[in-house]
Amino acid sequence: MLRHVRHTCEALLSDPRASDDSSADLATLIRRCAEQDRAAFRRLYDRQAARLHGIAMRITRQPALAADAVHDTFMALWQHAASFDPARGSAEAWLTSITRYRALDIARRRTREVTGVEMPELADPEPDALAKLTGGAEVAALRRCLETLEPDRRGLVMAAFVDGLSHTDLAQKLAMPLGTVKSTIRRALAALKRCLEP
Repeated sequence: MLRHVRHTCEALLSDPRASDDSSADLATLIRRCAEQDRAAFRRLYDRQAARLHGIAMRITRQPALAADAVHDTFMALWQHAASFDPARGSAEAWLTSITRYRALDIARRRTREVTGVEMPELADPEPDALAKLTGGAEVAALRRCLETLEPDRRGLVMAAFVDGLSHTDLAQKLAMPLGTVKSTIRRALAALKRCLEP
């Protein structure tokens, strides 16, 4: 359930207009990468690198760091393509997820390396990420269920699964006890699970 919510939330940040590829076509290319097909890897890179670089730029705010995140994403893709499961989410959402995690990791490492310099707030330039939803029964159901949560709970879930903030980051940012953050998110996820169950 947790992984399903994470993949679906991350799909909110991928702009479906940025790619004319069908998810099935991307899934086929990923499957071929799992078979060490270099031509498929090249096609996947050509089709997705620019979109993924845009996502990484939004997080790192630096072209060189964004390029590193995209490089790491494609290295992970080549090494772990066999772990992609289309039943758990779309190919675009999977690639977006990898890129976001790599970019967040690079940004956090960079912040630790540059003593005394704070990273700019990693706020989404489009505050209502949910507004980017487009069709699809699964995504529509998640949006409907998210809207049933209290605003505080919904905000924590979105910050954790869309912005990629850890429980510790959220506790520090919101000046809340860590246990409260964890239990609030756990209750919110349980409510989402109940709402999404048929």
